[in-house]
Amino acid sequence: MLRAFHFLGSGVSPFHKWKPNSLPLLPKIVSSPKSKGAPFEVFPTVSSQSSRYFRSFQMSACLSESNLDSDVASSSSTVLPSTAHKPKISFCQSCGGPTKQVIPEGEERMRAVCTLCERVFYENPKMVVGCLVEHDNKVLLCKRKIQPSYGLWTLPAGYMEIGESAAEGATRETLEEANAEVEILSPFAQLDIPLIGQTYIIFRAKLKKPLFSPGPESLECALFSLDEIPFDCLAFSSVVVTLKMYIEDVTAGKFRSHYCIINKRPGAGPSDTRGFAVDYHLHC
Repeated sequence: MLRAFHFLGSGVSPFHKWKPNSLPLLPKIVSSPKSKGAPFEVFPTVSSQSSRYFRSFQMSACLSESNLDSDVASSSSTVLPSTAHKPKISFCQSCGGPTKQVIPEGEERMRAVCTLCERVFYENPKMVVGCLVEHDNKVLLCKRKIQPSYGLWTLPAGYMEIGESAAEGATRETLEEANAEVEILSPFAQLDIPLIGQTYIIFRAKLKKPLFSPGPESLECALFSLDEIPFDCLAFSSVVVTLKMYIEDVTAGKFRSHYCIINKRPGAGPSDTRGFAVDYHLHC
């Protein structure tokens, strides 16, 4: 399980401009006295308004006592490989003919191309949408009843459907997983995970009524104060990152819109929150 968490986020005003010749700022340690999570370091970054000088941050999760032999992502400036592993399409969905991996004329990427009808198959990232639901200074989490990450806590979220907006998808997923009707407050975070071909869009939201209960995909649902969030039992790296950003904003007294890239360790499973790095954190 996740034991410690190092967060290199934004420790200065989003309008701070970093000067190349200025002295580096020292990190500060942020921790709640009652928090179940470990302290995390906050380093200065800048907003997208001065992206020419922004400093990426790295986030890495440490080993648990039961996983001392596992590899974890480095918290140094080394960037993990971000090339996504694509599933191989072996047969054409139109004529059933076998495909081959080639670079079509005028393109630069390898594609699956039918050897009979020459149809080119394009594989695009999946969009995941969800809500960070606030109520009485607490956040709503759901314990998963399905794989992956059975029995671990997550934000209500899921794949966006054709014909709906990101906000509609996020509210639908919250209703399905937590039987909770919510009102969207604002966009909160976009997190790209290139290795698995997913993009997450998370909205801040509030309960229309203080009612919620487990949906078909949840074992239970509960509200957690920020110092009670079970960081050792969270389902996905995207959930860990989102909640750490949220805690930072609450601590600073100002909510911002965030963007970052989660570079997962190659070979890490969907539920492996121990090995990843976070780069290119922008906020405004």
